[in-house]
Formats: sequence, structure tokens, C-alpha cells
Amino acid sequence: MPPQTQNLLSNIRIVLCRPSHPGNIGAAARAMKTMGLSQLYLVAPKKYPHPDAEAMASGAVNVLESAMVCASLEEALVGCMLAIGTSTRQRDLQTALLTPGQAAGQVLTEAQGGNVALVFGNETFGLSKEELARCQALMTIPANPEYSSLNLGAAVQVMAYELRRTALSEAFPQPVLDAADLAEVERFFTHLEQTLISIGFLNPASPKRLMPKLRRLFSRTRLEREEINILRGMLSAMEAPKPPADEVK
Repeated sequence: MPPQTQNLLSNIRIVLCRPSHPGNIGAAARAMKTMGLSQLYLVAPKKYPHPDAEAMASGAVNVLESAMVCASLEEALVGCMLAIGTSTRQRDLQTALLTPGQAAGQVLTEAQGGNVALVFGNETFGLSKEELARCQALMTIPANPEYSSLNLGAAVQVMAYELRRTALSEAFPQPVLDAADLAEVERFFTHLEQTLISIGFLNPASPKRLMPKLRRLFSRTRLEREEINILRGMLSAMEAPKPPADEVK
């Protein structure tokens, strides 16, 4: 494998949120290693470390040993430029779901500039609405609609293969220059919510419909750092409006 391809794959995190079965963690680690991925992040695993994880990992125990265990998805995404969540169906916001190939292309595009994440949910419940809100795009594996229950390890294997195949083909575009990382984007959303509350546009008792819609709006494009700074400057001006410079006495 060309060094540049391996460098791209090394920037990709596989994040498993609240996995219930340690064997699935091991299966995911094995799936990753077979395709050249190494960054495994576990969010609040029910049982880990565990002998079943090591048994299912087979020759990929080193991936398990280097896995990062986090308390929240927010923690697992620190330092990432992009997060794509997995879903088996359309959700309330009717966000368009990417195919595995489209998701792989987007991940590899952003991986040229830094760390990116593919986020998988719990085996039974998937990703929560709060976890999905922290992802900039959603992806689904088009399984048989009559039996679409895909094992977590198998889902990771499908995406790991798609990432390697796409990386070797080099069929993905160049990244957005100076894209904001997810921590910067989250600070913007926090600032946005606080400002909308302060100007009376958002009811703090019921923010659950408006803020997800605004997240979806801004997630349609990759915000650059300068754009984040402009938007936050606008929010600050809304909170403490001042007259135009030529009217100041």
C-alpha cells in the first residue's frame, strides 16, 4: 500500500457507542486490522476489557490494546474534523442518508486534513438523537429490507472495506481548506443556542425542535474556521448591539 494511502487510513477513527457485547468489539477490531485501520474508540462500553473481545479479535489484539475508552461521544470526537453516523432508517429530520461509497469518499476527503470518525451505535438501539446531532452526515448500509439487522462487527467490516477500496482507487476530491474542527463547531452551536435564547427567539424550555434543524442547516456544508469566526462575531453583536461605527460619538 502506498504510504499516503496508509496515512489517510491512520486518520480514521472507528467509534462504537455503548456496545453491549464485548465479542462485537473484538470483531470490529479484527475487521479494522484486515483493512488497515487502527484507531478504535469505545464510548461507555458495557463490558470492556473482556476475554470475549480478545477471543473475537484473533490477531488484532493490538488494536484492542490501543483502543481509547471514552465517557461520551463528545470526548471520542475531540480533535476530529468530521463525524459520520450510521443509521438503519430515516429519522425525524429526514436527513439524506449516504451510501457506504459516498461516506467513504467524504471521510477520505476530510482525512487529508486531520482525524475523522465513523460512528456506530448500540447493537439494539443504534445512535441516540443526541449522538446523531453531533454527526455532520448520516450513512446507511443498504441491507435486505426484509432482514436488515446487520451485526455490529459486520457493519464495521463493510465500511472498513469500502474505505480501503476507495483509498486505493484515489477517487475522492481534495478537502476544504482550513475546515473548522468539531470542537469549534460545537462551541458555535452552544453560542448560537445561548444567543437565540437571549434575544427571545428560542424557548429554553423546548429547544428540541429548532436546534436540531439548525444543526442540519449548517451541516450541509463544511464550515471553515474563518466562517465560524464571522458567525460567532455576528452572534456577539446580536447579544450586545452597537450603532454603526460612523454613528459613534
